Amino acid sequence: MINLNVFSEEKAWSKKLKKKDFFFKSICDAFPKKYKFLNKKISLSLLLSNNKKIKILNKKFRNKNKSTDILSFPSNKILKISKQTYLGDIVISLNFMNKPKSQTDKQFKEKIIKTFIHGFLHLLGFDHVKNKDYLKMLKEEEKIFKSVISKIK
Repeated sequence: MINLNVFSEEKAWSKKLKKKDFFFKSICDAFPKKYKFLNKKISLSLLLSNNKKIKILNKKFRNKNKSTDILSFPSNKILKISKQTYLGDIVISLNFMNKPKSQTDKQFKEKIIKTFIHGFLHLLGFDHVKNKDYLKMLKEEEKIFKSVISKIK
């Protein structure tokens, strides 16, 4: 079971996404069985932010002085899933999710789902530094996304 703590430091998230906690919990509930961690207590935190704040975090922790769509901060370098495991933290920028402004609510939500899955996989140790790792991560993202989209309407 995944326990997700959702925090928001950007008020505009509430205008774009009603019931944020429920939305992200339903994403986790729609994950393929492999990623639901049944009979385990898995937790992570999600911060819904903006470009200004995510840029500060990106500079501080990755030495990149620019904003980005998502940051993931795994709790451990080597992931060991036990009965009770804290995976880490994810930060998502509304500014990136909200582009283009002309996108529909459905497109906006699908973009958030894809981005959240990407960050979740980083917490599990997936990376995309090398091309082969990128392809492996992309394949997993697509698998999870298909599972989520088929269950969330």
